[in-house]
Amino acid sequence: MHEAQKDTQRALQAAKAICDGRHPMFERSGVLITLDHVIATVLISAMGNDPKKALAMFNEGTIPSVEERIMLFANKLS
Repeated sequence: MHEAQKDTQRALQAAKAICDGRHPMFERSGVLITLDHVIATVLISAMGNDPKKALAMFNEGTIPSVEERIMLFANKLS
């Protein structure tokens, strides 16, 4: 299995854990709160517990990357 495929599998497993049996559309607020916690926790950990670096990484790296992935998904639907 290629690294990209492994990454996709990890993302799907993480999404299942974040949803934890909740329906993402009908229990959206709870699911998104958990997602917020996960993002903050991973960024702070990845940036050596430095909140300023974590925030910079979020703004400069995470947001653009997530936007790109959403647009790729949107293009596949077209």
